Amino acid sequence: MDNLLALGVRFIVALQGLGEWQVPLMKFFTFLGTEEFYMLVLPALYWCFSNSLGARVALMLMLSGGVNEALKLTFHAPRPYWYSPQVRNFAVETSFGVPSGHAQNAVAIWGTVAAYLKKFWGWVLAVLLMFWIGFSRLSLGVHFPHDVLVGWLVGACLLWLSVRAWEPLARWARDLSLGSQAGLAFLASLALMAIAVVPLLWLHGNWQPPVAWAGYATEAVSANGLLTTGGALFGLLLGLAWLERAGGFQVRGAWWKLVLRYVLGVIGVLIIQYGLKVVLPGGETLVGYLARYLRYALTGLWLTGGAPLIFVRCRLAERAR
Repeated sequence: MDNLLALGVRFIVALQGLGEWQVPLMKFFTFLGTEEFYMLVLPALYWCFSNSLGARVALMLMLSGGVNEALKLTFHAPRPYWYSPQVRNFAVETSFGVPSGHAQNAVAIWGTVAAYLKKFWGWVLAVLLMFWIGFSRLSLGVHFPHDVLVGWLVGACLLWLSVRAWEPLARWARDLSLGSQAGLAFLASLALMAIAVVPLLWLHGNWQPPVAWAGYATEAVSANGLLTTGGALFGLLLGLAWLERAGGFQVRGAWWKLVLRYVLGVIGVLIIQYGLKVVLPGGETLVGYLARYLRYALTGLWLTGGAPLIFVRCRLAERAR
């Protein structure tokens, strides 16, 4: 393993030796793979352009995030700048390295978009984004080459499974009662979190980070990531089921209605996220974990169910049927 890490360090040092002119460009591509970017674009996609594509992207983001969290905990591998002082870090990361979440999500998310559009230009754009988002992590010194390669591979596997399973699962779930859909959504949430629980518990009881990079991995062994993805997945699925029973909504509308939808919807997200964060307990306790799960579940529920129904009630959108 040390030989692989040393080889990666040499590659990154050589890449960074080309000059700092590349840093702003690489930071731009990295931003396209951040949680902040997805949270800005995803509501606009679902509320204003295509709720079908938006739902697929949202669920894929949660699935990919949960799998990535589990794999990071399983491998508990360092970042390049944790491992070697030769590597300059142009970004700060506190989670483990393998696999790269940016690279994995880029393939899973942009591949989902391209598969939905079924256009050649869509795949060209998606592949370019997959490459540059992953490559940017090397230039910024926050991932080894093998981190990115594993991320691309895992993302491709998730994309393949999604393309094969989405339509059959959607047809099957549509015929279930709302209670059954809610129960299955909760079970899916628990399953997504469960794959990370075993490595998380093992690390808590049996592992200490090497002294050389212990100061960097300050949030690496944490349940926050799996609670975020698990809670959000439950809320997203429950919101989709609720909206379907209520008649759905049409995304088309006057431009000013689209703008108002986005503004109103984002205000709701901010109230849930930051308002409840102030009110509910936090920290690494059972109550804090439950509060975090609830906060993200309500955010997902608002995104796919609550906000669209408010749009219909305020005449910013029409029912689909």
